[in-house]
Amino acid sequence: MTTKDFDLAGELALPALAMRIANPFVLWLGFELVRYEEGLAAIRFQPRPDHHNSFDVVHGGVCMTLLDVCMAYAGRSTNIALGDAAPGLVTVEMKTQFMRPAEGRLLARATLLHRTATMVFTEGRVLDERGGLCAHATGTFKFVRKLPASLGGLKEQTRIPTRKLDGPGSD
Repeated sequence: MTTKDFDLAGELALPALAMRIANPFVLWLGFELVRYEEGLAAIRFQPRPDHHNSFDVVHGGVCMTLLDVCMAYAGRSTNIALGDAAPGLVTVEMKTQFMRPAEGRLLARATLLHRTATMVFTEGRVLDERGGLCAHATGTFKFVRKLPASLGGLKEQTRIPTRKLDGPGSD
């Protein structure tokens, strides 16, 4: 897929959809899901000054989070019909390359490359309003079962702890 394969201005103008996963960090960042369909996701992002680094451009960690979330949505899109019964998805591996500073309104677009019974393989791009490629990533995600969370929502968990370990940070 090249940046010419879709209408950037059109995707930036799409109405925001409801985010399917309640993630406080993603909500704080202000990501807006604008496309979520079989094998494809797009997220619009208007950075604020507190998303910038010391060079006054979007922090690389924010761009990586944008890519991670967008690629996860592309992976989850294979289970849209299952609704709330769909399994969770966690990042196993992600490789990111930065091409240029990310400034102004951004669009992340991710596609599903391959799916197995337990894993999905995706790629994503972050583009600026002019269509400049700011970052590219590939990601591997694993489907996991969802367990009830203590606050009434669903919590994604890859394993159930079988014993308490000693020491700080060991849980």
